[in-house]
Amino acid sequence: MMYILFKNLPKAGSTLLLAFLFPFWIFGQEVKSLSGANSPQDDQNPVWIGSNTLLFSRAFHPENLGGTSDPGDIWMTQREENGEWGQAIHRPDLSTEGYDIPLGLEDVLTLLVFHRDGERNGIYQYSKFGTDWNFLRKIEVEGLDKIQGDLQGRVNKEGNLIFISGIATDGIGNDDLFVSKKIGPINWSMIQNLGSVINTPGQEVSPFFDTESSQLYFASNMHPSANGKDIFIAKALDESYQNWSKPVKWEQLSSPGSESSVTFISSSEVVWTSTQNSDGFADLLTFTTPVPLEIPDEFETPEAIVSQPEKSSEKSTQSTNTMAPIFPLVSIGIPEVKLEKKEIEEAAPRFEVSVIDEKSKSEINNFRLSQQAKGNVELLDAQNLNLEMIDAEIRVEAPGYFPKNISKSFLRPNTPTVIALTKLEAGANILLDAVRFRRGTAELEGAETITFLDDLAEVLNESDGFKIRISGHTDGAGDPGLNKALSLERAGAVRDFLVEKGVPFERLRIAGWGGTRPLASNATEVGRSKNRRVELTIEN
Repeated sequence: MMYILFKNLPKAGSTLLLAFLFPFWIFGQEVKSLSGANSPQDDQNPVWIGSNTLLFSRAFHPENLGGTSDPGDIWMTQREENGEWGQAIHRPDLSTEGYDIPLGLEDVLTLLVFHRDGERNGIYQYSKFGTDWNFLRKIEVEGLDKIQGDLQGRVNKEGNLIFISGIATDGIGNDDLFVSKKIGPINWSMIQNLGSVINTPGQEVSPFFDTESSQLYFASNMHPSANGKDIFIAKALDESYQNWSKPVKWEQLSSPGSESSVTFISSSEVVWTSTQNSDGFADLLTFTTPVPLEIPDEFETPEAIVSQPEKSSEKSTQSTNTMAPIFPLVSIGIPEVKLEKKEIEEAAPRFEVSVIDEKSKSEINNFRLSQQAKGNVELLDAQNLNLEMIDAEIRVEAPGYFPKNISKSFLRPNTPTVIALTKLEAGANILLDAVRFRRGTAELEGAETITFLDDLAEVLNESDGFKIRISGHTDGAGDPGLNKALSLERAGAVRDFLVEKGVPFERLRIAGWGGTRPLASNATEVGRSKNRRVELTIEN
């Protein structure tokens, strides 16, 4: 089976289906699905291990050890002498009933695999014996237990660096990139965040690091020019892996869909994953015949961050013990020492907010920050926020944009916290993430829900002319027909509330999709909670 991507191809499902049947082109380059390797399931995180063998993770396949609810088993496909890819083969010897991801070769005989299962949680070594892989032992990666979500990533070719993506409570965005260095046979250093040049408030996932060029390849949905997720490239400026060039989009692999992972077969051949339809599932792609890879050879250094003068005079003091010499009465001899307490002034942490357009990533200057204080709206200084004066959350507003409420825990000290706002324009889509319902019903629940919908009604009443579609979604558990009915009722409950608040009924349309459009895997409670949602789309 072969399909070729066309840059301006519409996203309608019926049109995209034709892409599997007829040839299309992307910048004059023919692209194919790996023959026999793909399925209606979700394929992710390809890893090349030599010997014409590609490993990857496949979710929800009936042959997975956990069946169709299994979020990922290890599968393998091999390239034949004629260049075609063989039928994908399940590798139960590398899999569990939970989430499994291949990370690559630590050395020629040792494979690293990440498991998240009832019995195995972490990164494990497997030893090669003939064509089989035998379980060896767990490696110790300090801080890995703090990384949540669907971890992805790879070990570098030299086997001494692991780059991964995942969710951290103290992270910069929804998914961040991290690195760990090998310090012993089974010991690896503390997981380190790659920093704010690489990580955004959005998602950065599935890193691949080439040591020879010091270039990092990863997917992002929030760096400038990202359309869905696209592959970006950045260059390490030193071996601390904390200093990076500005990431640039790899245009050669960009399509109207969402690219989420790439791996190199050789210096001139790549395999990547791409989602081209609404089911959210990814396929493995490569160029039909190898073409020159158009990789940037010049990278810009990020602008230096200049410290701003402190606008607050608040300071705290911290006691420290210092060593003070006690000289003897005679003029010779070694000074004795005693402990003295000394007060050291410590500047109060500074909090700052900047706002960008979610789609263009351009900066928005005319925004306003506020909070509710004793029933009144209190304006806040975006350049010098005092966290002690903030109750629970702040509201971010800009003319022509949907407002957003941000928890005070989201703010980062001594570095600007970037907030992305969605523009009020045709095609805009926002998640009504504060809307809650009583379990199994369409009854709105909670004061936060009412406050959020009150604010939404105010925005819509100030923005005449737009037609709005409210879409309800459920998880995949239970009867599909009942789920669809419940999702429609929940969309209707939101519409009825907005109408009560003055939004004209004829401007509001509703749809119920049940569990047919998941955002995440239904195999975990975290994934199911993401899939239970209400979305709002501007139609014109």
